[in-house]
This record gives sequence, C-alpha cells and structure tokens, in this order.
Amino acid sequence: MLLAHRGVNVEVFEKQPVVGGRNAELQLGPYRFDLGPTFLMMKFLLDELFEESGRKLSDYIECRALDPMYKLQFAERSMHVYADPAKMRTEIESVFPGEGLALDRFLSRESVRFRKLYPCLQKAYGSPLSLFSPTLLAALPHIAPGRSLHHVLSSYFRAEELRLAFTFQSKYLGMSPWDCPGLFTMIPYTEHAHGVYHVQGGLCRISHAMAQAARESGANIHTSQPVRRVLTEGRRAVGVELASGDRIDCDDVVINADFGHAVSTLFEPNQLRRYKPEKVRSKSWSCSTFMMYLGLDRAYPESEHHTIVFARDYKGNLEDISRRKKASDDISIYVRNSAVTDASTAPEGHSALYILVPVPNNFSNIDWSTEAPRYRERILRTLAERTCYTGIEEHIKQELIVTPDDWEKKFSVYRGATFNMGHNWNQMLFMRPHNKFEEFEHCYLVGGGTHPGSGLPTIFESARISSNLICSQYRIPYGSPKPFEALSLEPA
Repeated sequence: MLLAHRGVNVEVFEKQPVVGGRNAELQLGPYRFDLGPTFLMMKFLLDELFEESGRKLSDYIECRALDPMYKLQFAERSMHVYADPAKMRTEIESVFPGEGLALDRFLSRESVRFRKLYPCLQKAYGSPLSLFSPTLLAALPHIAPGRSLHHVLSSYFRAEELRLAFTFQSKYLGMSPWDCPGLFTMIPYTEHAHGVYHVQGGLCRISHAMAQAARESGANIHTSQPVRRVLTEGRRAVGVELASGDRIDCDDVVINADFGHAVSTLFEPNQLRRYKPEKVRSKSWSCSTFMMYLGLDRAYPESEHHTIVFARDYKGNLEDISRRKKASDDISIYVRNSAVTDASTAPEGHSALYILVPVPNNFSNIDWSTEAPRYRERILRTLAERTCYTGIEEHIKQELIVTPDDWEKKFSVYRGATFNMGHNWNQMLFMRPHNKFEEFEHCYLVGGGTHPGSGLPTIFESARISSNLICSQYRIPYGSPKPFEALSLEPA
C-alpha cells in the first residue's frame, strides 16, 4: 500500500486464495472468523499509515472501541477490564480492595516509558552504529534492564492476580511474563491508555482494506500463487520463481513469509551465511496455539467480546509450554465471541466462537493427532465449569481445529511458533533479523520475524520501515512518522 502510493511498481504473490496470512479471514458456512489476531491496539498507527497513503482508514473499515475491553476469569474471582480509567479504578478497588490508586501510578509512570520507547520502534537497526542513535540512547534509562514484565508490574500491584491482569499481554509475543523483558510494559499500557478495538467484519478487514488501497494505487495482487524460491545472483536478490515455474524478475524482493519458514525453504541452505538451518533451530521461538473455531446455533448475550480464563496454576502452565514443552492438564483459554459486537460474523441467535489455547511449539514433539481430541474435550469442559459458555457441544454447527502441526504444515509457520521468533534481549533491535535482509542486497523483510517484532502494530511498523529503506535507496520522497505529540491517541 505504501510503496504503490509512492509510485513503485508492486507485484504481490500470495500462497493462499485470500490475502492476510495469519491475519486472513476464515469462513465456515455462515460463520466468519479471524484466522489469527483479534485485538486491535494502537489504532492511531493504522490511521497514520492510511494517511501516508493519501487515504482515511474510516473510508475502508469501521473500528469500534471496546469498553469493557475484556473479562478476566481467575481461579476464584473475575474482573472486567475497562478503557475508561475511572471505571477501571473502581473495578480494581471492588475486586482488589486498596489497590485502585495503583492504576494511576501505573498510567503516569508508564506513559513516560511509552513515549521514550515508541519512537525506537520506528527506526531500522541495520548496523551496530544504529544502537547509538540519540532516540535509543534517550530511551535507555527506561528499558528496565534485568527486569521481567512481571517484575515491573509487581512494583505497582500487590495481589498476584492483579499483576497477571497487567502482564498476560506477553502472550501477544508468545512469551511468559516471567521471561518477557520489562520494557514490554508498553503493551498493557497502550491497552489502557489508547484502547482496544474491534474491526466490524473482523480484523481480517484490515488486510482487505490495505489490498484495496494498494490496488487503487496500481499494485497487482496475485492470490493462489505460491513462491517456490527467491532468485539470486551472487549476493543480490533478482526475483522469485513461482510454484508454477514462472520467473518474475524485479529490482527488489520483499519477503512477508514467516521468517523461519522463508530462510528454511525459499533459499538453498548453502546460500545462507548467518541463517543456516542449524542457526535458525538454535534461536528462541515463541509458543504455539491450539485453535478451535466454532459456529453455534445459540447465542451467549451475557458474554463479553473477549474473555481470558487463566489456568489455576498460571505460572506452571506457562512453564509447561515454554520450558518443559509438554501438554498441560491445567490450561489457559482465550475466547472471542464477536457476535455480541458484530452481527455480521454469525446468523441472528448464533455465535462464532474463536478459542485459543497457548501450547508448546513443535520443538516439543507432541503428537497432535492423538493429543488434539483430548485438548478439545479439556477446553469444552473448562469453559463449561468456569465461564458462561455451557452446553457448547450440542450446539456446534461448524467446527475447525488448528493444531501446531497445522500451523506448520498448512500455514507455513516455522515449527508452529505462531508468534514468530522470541523477544528476548538477544533477539531484538540489531540482534533481530534486519528489515534490509543481511544475507542479500535488494532483499527486505517485513512481518513479526524482523524488527520491531510480533503483534499487528509492530508488524505494520516493520512495513513502514522497510518501505522507507527501499524509497531511500531510489531517492523516492516519503514523509517521516508523525511526532508523538501530533498523534490522535485517545480511544474514539
């Protein structure tokens, strides 16, 4: 979208019949689901990217701010999480007496960290010297070195469950809050400061909107056209070869495939220097997800749009996933019931439930052909016992299960690690795969596997960084990101 608007001749080759990748639409009969992301945060960034393309986001999609943003179900109690600070303070005080004012301290202190760190996400880190940029140096006092996300939040809240309410967001990175670097407090902060949105029709509409805008600017998008390999001459990318055998020559190649999959399959192993297969395997990779997409012929009007059910031993569950690499009996579950907000996703009186359970990636060697039925039964039982989602089984009209094996084999996600490469300290900034790919000239990366990392807002930012690098190469003019103070940050 950005490159086409700037006058670049763009050809997109997409393996699947629809655009979006992990942010694609899934249809089961009359029920509509997002395949992957369901939370839209930092909407102001999406607004800005459409403005950079000479457009208004609202002309393409309708975004609805959620309040409450979601419901959290702990072992013995529950809490609604509100975007409105006054409501949130009251809710905290009601569920965790004496802790309400801690929200004000959190918002005040973390606003400083967010303002310092956010500009760091907008810059490329292609050389060691980039680590000495004034922007990054100014942010250094705010990166919480040596402290995990859980450690930082423990300085605000006394109750462990309340700490979890502000740290579970590390799952957006596929990490445990006890392992996730403390600087990622910017994720729960931006939820509370800037809101969580639903896109009517699903977040997949963002991909469709970008595709429409790109086509309007002259881009050609070819679906059901898998790429077999990236063509190179020496250390330069010169085009792609499609699965059909067709050769597409170009000046620059932008890779939006899953990074681990791309370097493992789209190049000959002896071509790569830094990302040889054994080096890729040795990286830290995120967890995977066990997914259920259910079309039901009954409604749950009492439910919230988003519900998170914590395992009774949440830390133990996460250690099963990340350290022990085993299937947990005590599971955490995320449910989205989009029909309570968006009538377009299910027929009247029906529900389209999106269910996600974090599980180990495929370095675990779990046999999902035998484990999947057990997980299905465990999920439905847990939901019936701990949420309003009772009697699901007898109302299922459409059902699809996606296991880590499916993520790897059907959706080309390396080892089923749905949140891509981990975000530990030695896999960020300059240490993460570069937006201008280190292995070949005229080759660029976008997506969760490059800087700044996973999650829709940062993935969008990776697209802007790589687009700007390409335009700089050819001296094509483009605008700089808006100063933080000029952004429209308040939830609509």
